[in-house]
This record gives sequence, C-alpha cells and structure tokens, in this order.
Amino acid sequence: MIAPDPDLSGDLAIAVGGLDLRPLDDADAGDLLAHFADPAVVEYMDIDALTQIDEARAIIDWAKGQRALGAGLRWAIREREGGALAGTCGFNALTVERGRRGEIAYDLGARWQGRGVMSQILPRLIEFGLGRLALHRLEALVTPGNAPSSRLLERHGFAREGVLKGYGFWKGRFWDQIVYARLAPA
Repeated sequence: MIAPDPDLSGDLAIAVGGLDLRPLDDADAGDLLAHFADPAVVEYMDIDALTQIDEARAIIDWAKGQRALGAGLRWAIREREGGALAGTCGFNALTVERGRRGEIAYDLGARWQGRGVMSQILPRLIEFGLGRLALHRLEALVTPGNAPSSRLLERHGFAREGVLKGYGFWKGRFWDQIVYARLAPA
C-alpha cells in the first residue's frame, strides 16, 4: 500500500508540556532574528548569525514554501506563558517518492539548552513523522562536535549510521555530517 503525500494543511499546532509548537509565520520574524543572531545558537548550523530582519524573513519564507510544497515543516517553539521563542524544530526535508523519509532538525536558545526541552519535543516529532506523515525513515544530520545533539538522538532511538565527509558547504568551508536514522516499527 502506498501512503498518501504528507498533509501539511490545517492547524498543525502541538502542545508539549509548557510549550507550544506552531508553524513559523511572519509574526515570528523579530524573535527569529534575535534567536539566530546568537553565535552559540548557529554554531553547528548551516547559517551565519543573522544581522538583518530580512534574513529572518527569508528563513520564514523558506519554511512557508516548504510547507506549501509538502516538502517540509518548521515550527516555532514558544513558551505557553509569555510566548518567548525557545527555538525552532521540524522537518527540513520530506521525501515521499521512492523513500518516505524526513529529515528532523531543531535548535534552542541558550536559556533553554540542557533543560530537557528537546527531550520533551523530539518524541512528538517522531510521532508526527511516523504517524501523521506516514514516513518510514527519520533522519538527522549532526555537525561533528555537537555532542548534546548526538546524545539526544541516541536516547530517542536513533542509530548513528556514519559520517558523510565534506557533505555540506557553509561558513566558507566544507563540513562533515554525522547521519542518524530511526525506522518505523516493522
């Protein structure tokens, strides 16, 4: 049986503990700029620290475009009380033809790191990907040196599959990426 294309329409808000996940939208631009302006947040990411609101808007436009195409989904992670932006998470890429896989990605501001926030959120992302999106394989790419991300994935059933040498180019150089994956139950 072939599963349908991912349905990324409608209300995709998710409540997790004291946090709310909702698709990135234009209202997030200012907070997203402040979040990604922190060099510690983008240290292991494929972007430089943001300096202009238009850069935040470009990220939001990319996320909205991915959603419209059924090719990805990125949520803003906000505290329920007060609404502070804690970070973002979601599926940077979805492949349904000849694969049924999705690439999970996430980031948190310094204030929320090491507090178990992603340990609460990651199971919901896994459930969403394997359930609602009917994916067979979930993947995550980790930049070497980002040990907390590797430990998080391993705690949640992802297996390290190997290293893709020189896989990406950003910040003026080539970067290796560690591949983690988790398959749907048989």
